[in-house]
Amino acid sequence: MERIRTLDARAVRLSIDVLRQAEPADLGRDTPCAGWDLADLLAHMTVQHEGFAAAARGEGGDLGRWAVRPLGAEPFAAYEAAAGAVVAAFAAVEAEEQPFVLPEFTTDRTFPAVQAIGFHFLDYVVHAWDVAATLGVPFAPDQDLVEAVLPLALSVPTGRARTVPGAAFRPPLPPPPGEDPLPVVLSALGRAPLHHPRGPAHSAG
Repeated sequence: MERIRTLDARAVRLSIDVLRQAEPADLGRDTPCAGWDLADLLAHMTVQHEGFAAAARGEGGDLGRWAVRPLGAEPFAAYEAAAGAVVAAFAAVEAEEQPFVLPEFTTDRTFPAVQAIGFHFLDYVVHAWDVAATLGVPFAPDQDLVEAVLPLALSVPTGRARTVPGAAFRPPLPPPPGEDPLPVVLSALGRAPLHHPRGPAHSAG
């Protein structure tokens, strides 16, 4: 349990470090997430922190906790606040079997804390890469972080759920050759590892 909490906290910190390289003018840039600009991705990342933090407190069944809201006047500060809150909420979980209600996954069952935090860990390694690719900046997570997230990425179910609009992960792509596990993680989740969509920003609305 402590291991996955520590890994997750490091992934969240990684996402903060990458986002600190962004400027408000970057919010209109397209991301590797189809149909989303950086503002959309940032809003999603922020509310997912809030939803998972609520789940850790036993409040995950409240759908309002998961509802994406428009970015406010200080979107990067709001993201960092949400990131700190979820790390603190996970740190307060006492048992790895504590049930988490995650309605965006299913309303038919709960998930043990250790598995739910693993979902969050995977999301934020990948979303940190999404942001880096959007900004066209280097992305070099620690090797042990990538090696830890690889089996989680490979275990994500494939099938029709990956093809619907708004799916978190797209169908897997063939990984590029080489021994680096990061491209394998990205390809398994439908990301093209060489994707760098940076270009002239358009209005974030």
